[in-house]
Amino acid sequence: MSMNSFGHLFRVTTWGESHGPALGATVDGCPPGIAVDAAAIQHWLDRRKPGQNKYTTQRREADEVEILSGVYEGHTTGTPIQLMIRNTDQRSKDYGDIAEKFRPGHADITYWQKYGIRDPRGGGRSSARETAARVAAGGIARLALEALAPDLRMTGYMVQMGPHAIDRAALDLAQVEQNPFWVPDAKAAEEWADYLDGLRKSGDSVGAVIEVRASGLPAGLGAPIYAKLDTDLAAAMMSINAVKGVEIGDGMAAAALTGSANADEIHMGADGPEYSSNHAGGILGGISTGQDVIVRFAVKPTSSILTPRATITKAGEPAEIITKGRHDPCVGIRAVPVGEAMMACVLLDHIMLQRGQIGGNVGETRGKIG
Repeated sequence: MSMNSFGHLFRVTTWGESHGPALGATVDGCPPGIAVDAAAIQHWLDRRKPGQNKYTTQRREADEVEILSGVYEGHTTGTPIQLMIRNTDQRSKDYGDIAEKFRPGHADITYWQKYGIRDPRGGGRSSARETAARVAAGGIARLALEALAPDLRMTGYMVQMGPHAIDRAALDLAQVEQNPFWVPDAKAAEEWADYLDGLRKSGDSVGAVIEVRASGLPAGLGAPIYAKLDTDLAAAMMSINAVKGVEIGDGMAAAALTGSANADEIHMGADGPEYSSNHAGGILGGISTGQDVIVRFAVKPTSSILTPRATITKAGEPAEIITKGRHDPCVGIRAVPVGEAMMACVLLDHIMLQRGQIGGNVGETRGKIG
């Protein structure tokens, strides 16, 4: 029984642990003939890798990806692509003191309850280090999307850190790459730096909300009921380490709206249907509308902190725990490229599913509307 894979036609299996010799992904179902090289994948891994500034873990990993199979003379062959990233800066001794204790808020206790064994070194399989493999697989998906959906653009960014949210009126996507928080608001980035610096120095951590937007997506992706585009997007984002909530479009806020306010009115434009708003987040009935697809997910505070917490030992005895080592004061920062990667994998998967069932004429099997 394997629970380490996701996707339908474009299928990704990740493997490895935080302090093992390596981790990686097996990508199966990628179309043949896609131009691939390690440098193109490395670009996305470099955005996620640790130790780039004082606001992320100081673990120093190059995160250099190696392509072991599935690519010949710079192009995919249609066979499984094996990607490997070696761990080079493990400090397992940092976890010696907690081997017999469970970290509150962490998967330590549930892994023990389920398997009767756990890897305490950085959390083993439950560590956010696993997301490096997802980003590598997402790099393959992006290269395939460039060929199959050249108009598609994806952007991820942080919209909230702790209690501090961006000013939507000041949203500027050009700012996303200009600060360490991937935040599209220059003023918020400056204020959040001081806020997170204080938390970091106190040995505490904080959560965040990430938004990922895809534009240029054709209408018609997804299928009713059990293969909804938003179902697979929600599952993909929810599978990311430390994520505790996902919403599409207005999400939970839609519950406060009336039907007349929530409905995205439709008009006929020169190039097809146009919508007066996008409360639905670009998906209706599980099928894309052609509008921007917008997904948000909430990341909880990092569980490994220097602030003393009450816990129990494996023997059930009361204890106090402090987690030493190198940890993200806001793991949501490095979740931005992970969210983008997961969206890339899901969108490619659904484009391939659409081509398999409908063919190349996405959303036009009965002719254009109008």
